[in-house]
Amino acid sequence: ADLPKTAQTYALTAAALFDGFISCWEEKYRSQTVRPITVINEHLDDRWESFLQTPPFPEYTSGHGVISASAATVLTHLYGSPFAFTDSSELEYGMGQRSFGSFEAAADEAAISRLYGGIHYHNTCLKGADQGRQVGRNVLRRVALAKKAALAKK
Repeated sequence: ADLPKTAQTYALTAAALFDGFISCWEEKYRSQTVRPITVINEHLDDRWESFLQTPPFPEYTSGHGVISASAATVLTHLYGSPFAFTDSSELEYGMGQRSFGSFEAAADEAAISRLYGGIHYHNTCLKGADQGRQVGRNVLRRVALAKKAALAKK
């Protein structure tokens, strides 16, 4: 991509990530939902542990779901779908490459991974992805409105 497209990609993706984190953490501390480990330990098995370390903050919504979907929404807007790619960022840690047919597919996998890790409920993963897509659309809409306003001033 050329420099302006690269700058646009970084700027819009960063805005989507930042707004995603803000909206997610606002909801986490508004809803104060307990994690699966708390419910399972209290009612089913007091020795159960999640596969992933349980974070020390409220459960709902999924941060990974929100930010992955917000970024995917922006990237899909900029580069279209399908946009196949391979992620090799974890090779040095002994993990294999991951190939995806689209940004949305990667975001969906990131969201549901938190269920498999035992730190989120299924609905939280789905709602987090929904929230992230809305955040991404809001970022794109605000930028389009700002651009329109700037052009109107000329």
